[in-house]
Amino acid sequence: MSLLRYAVTRALAIVPTVLILYTVVFIVLRVIPGDPVSAALGTRSVPPEELEAIRERLGLNQPLWRQYVDYLLGVLRGDFGESMTLYGRPVARDILERFPATLELTIFGFMVSVVLGVGSGVAAAFRGGLVDRLLRTSSIVAYTLFIPWLGLMLKYVFSIKLGILPTGGRIDPRVDLNVVTGLYVLDSIITANPAALVSAIEHLILPSLTLGIVLSGVYTRLVRIHVAEALRSEVAIAYRARGLRESRIAVHMLRISLIPTITMMGLQFAILLGGAVLTEAAFSWPGLGSLLVERISYRDYSTIQGVTVFFAFMVGMVSLIVDIIYAIVNPRVRY
Repeated sequence: MSLLRYAVTRALAIVPTVLILYTVVFIVLRVIPGDPVSAALGTRSVPPEELEAIRERLGLNQPLWRQYVDYLLGVLRGDFGESMTLYGRPVARDILERFPATLELTIFGFMVSVVLGVGSGVAAAFRGGLVDRLLRTSSIVAYTLFIPWLGLMLKYVFSIKLGILPTGGRIDPRVDLNVVTGLYVLDSIITANPAALVSAIEHLILPSLTLGIVLSGVYTRLVRIHVAEALRSEVAIAYRARGLRESRIAVHMLRISLIPTITMMGLQFAILLGGAVLTEAAFSWPGLGSLLVERISYRDYSTIQGVTVFFAFMVGMVSLIVDIIYAIVNPRVRY
């Protein structure tokens, strides 16, 4: 199978995944008792006729199958509907404004998890003995940690007790930054704003560590296993017989063992997008996760459905990119 045909096949697999998730969210939101319009309006007093007009405008008076189909057709056109909480505001606008914050946090959390996980996995495989046992145990502990709990502990130590890092937010409100891409670190570099760069990085440290520490445990165990197997392989024995130094053998073996880790990195990146929801809530990070949590409390159907479908699509795209990379590295997976 050609690479193009393989990529198209994998891309089509995203469709049922997104559709199933959207269907589940749609059903769950509709079976919850209570009036969503009244919940979205909160304590605001609105005449009954105006409530009815809002329901009519949002299509909530339509049969369920009609609501399901209409929303789905709207998503295909890039229209995620209007927010029920902020009357008339397009959900797509909220998603586009909040997504850069989630993406930036995910990228930095991913980098922390790879550095910690791959580094400790290689160290465990090469050192063995007590170091190996300690790193394996710590990787299990790290993976079982609850993200909000770890976030609160890090905030308590580094923000409240030591006072060296901010407790939340993306940047110091006293710092001016010209937003270009929405990724504050990148924008600080593009606009040559060192004060904003320092502040953005300071605000990223604790959320990134929270995400990275939890997910590094998977890399530790995966890399350790594959590096240890590679070091015992006939290839490594042949290298030693030729008189290659252990450091050069280590580089060769690490390169071989990282191939299966690539797939895990892609899956982990997708998980990070979901894990960012919890981290954002813990650090008041103004991303999609915070938006989702905020709108769930108001039962804002449109926003909840829009963010969920968008998350599912992004996770599908990340998986597709990983599959393509893996198919390039190892062409046998195409068959």
